Amino acid sequence: MIRVLFGCFGNICRSPTAEGVFRNLVEHEGLPGHIEIDSCGTSDWHIGGPPDDRARAEAKSRGISLEDLRARQIAPSDFKTFDYVIGMDDQNIETLTAQCPKENIDKVRLFVSFSPTLNTREVPDPYYGGPDGFGDVFDMIGTASEGLLADIRTHHSNALS
Repeated sequence: MIRVLFGCFGNICRSPTAEGVFRNLVEHEGLPGHIEIDSCGTSDWHIGGPPDDRARAEAKSRGISLEDLRARQIAPSDFKTFDYVIGMDDQNIETLTAQCPKENIDKVRLFVSFSPTLNTREVPDPYYGGPDGFGDVFDMIGTASEGLLADIRTHHSNALS
């Protein structure tokens, strides 16, 4: 089993979106029994709360449900449990890296690094923008998710058979 954890600041916009989009891709590819997916926040601001209404609406318009997701904060054990700990932006990576034990540091990765075709370094936070920002973020996350799945297939093919 390969375990993937997506992280952003509050776990209500980008990381639950990534969890839902990647879960949908993994199911479409017939791999749900091989890849475990979760998301978290680097802060404790929204623990127990659902994803942002705009993220849920955008997901629903794309046939993806985020309704079962609830925000949680990253735990120290996550760095041992998960094979990938993926941050959405440089600030998330800085926070995750500071919390991560040195022996697990190679697990912490910037999400956009899985898709060199994206013309940006970070998945921007759509929280303070309008609804169009959520659509743009979904598109970026979809592209990066395909790259992440390709990386998993390349580096963990034995876990997928």
